[in-house]
Formats: sequence, structure tokens, C-alpha cells
Amino acid sequence: MSSGSDAEMAVFGEAAPYLRKSERERIEAQNKPFDAKTSVFVAEPKESYVKSVIQSKEGGKVTVKTESGATLTVREDQVFPMNPPKYDKIEDMAMMTHLNEPGVLYNLKERYAAWMIYTYSGLFCVTVNPYKWLPVYNPEVVAAYRGKKRQEAPPHIFSISDNAYQFIHYVIFFPSK
Repeated sequence: MSSGSDAEMAVFGEAAPYLRKSERERIEAQNKPFDAKTSVFVAEPKESYVKSVIQSKEGGKVTVKTESGATLTVREDQVFPMNPPKYDKIEDMAMMTHLNEPGVLYNLKERYAAWMIYTYSGLFCVTVNPYKWLPVYNPEVVAAYRGKKRQEAPPHIFSISDNAYQFIHYVIFFPSK
């Protein structure tokens, strides 16, 4: 998935921050410390899943320290690998190293918290209702998606619809023989 520079995102106008992370944020995510062997999500009744760091493993049980500082001991099947920070707010979740339920939910939650309501999951466009009007539906945004392939722009329903239109146009004018 193309990540596009801040300058390339200018075509989206005021909608840009609602569509893609800034270059600064992407660079910061690349440089966050991360240990793939100990960074995990753990099933937790109140929060669904919480970010944690493995402290020890013994007899099918794993003891972790959660992001909030609590210590939990859970069964091994309640521990899920975490994606590196460079995947935080990823535009296409099919690109994640670990495609698991907590990883997907975390990504959707993080994107929603930044008002980036559109996310791809492979062939699908996932939308989380923001329950407020966002500046992502104006003519400037429509024009920015026109004629672009899906991977050339951030996730958006306009990308899906323009690609469908282009495909139908191609099939009508260039039918297979």
C-alpha cells in the first residue's frame, strides 16, 4: 500500500488528516522500541484485549504486565502476538504481520480515535461510523480519487466506487471476445 508523502496528500485538502497519517507520525512509529518476542495482546474481560509485555511463562500459563501496569496471569491461548508499531493505523489490515482479532480491533480503534474511519481489509473497505460529519465527502476529495487505483490513495468509499466505475467502463467499451 502506497503511503504517499504529505505533499502528495495536499490534493485531499482539509480531508488529508482524516485519510492518512502524517509523515512525522509514520516515522515516529518506525522508531518506537518494540520486542516481538514479549509484546502481546492479552484477553481481558473489561477491555476485550490489552497491550502487555510477557514477564514469564510456566505450565501453560503466561504472566504479563499490562500497559496500565497491572500484572495478569492467563492461559497461553489468551495471549496473541502484537504487530510492530509501524503497523499502527495501517491502511490495509491484510498487510499486518499478525492478522488476529486483537490486532484488527486495535487497528480499527486507533484509526477511529484519529477520525480515520475508512480501512481496508484485503478486498473489503471497512467503515466505522464517526457519528459526526467529517470533511471527507467534498468535491475536492471526489476529484482526488478520480482515476486512481486503490493502492494509489488512502482507503475511502470514493476509491471503491471510482474503481467500480472504471472497471464497468472498461468492460462496456472493451468486452472480452
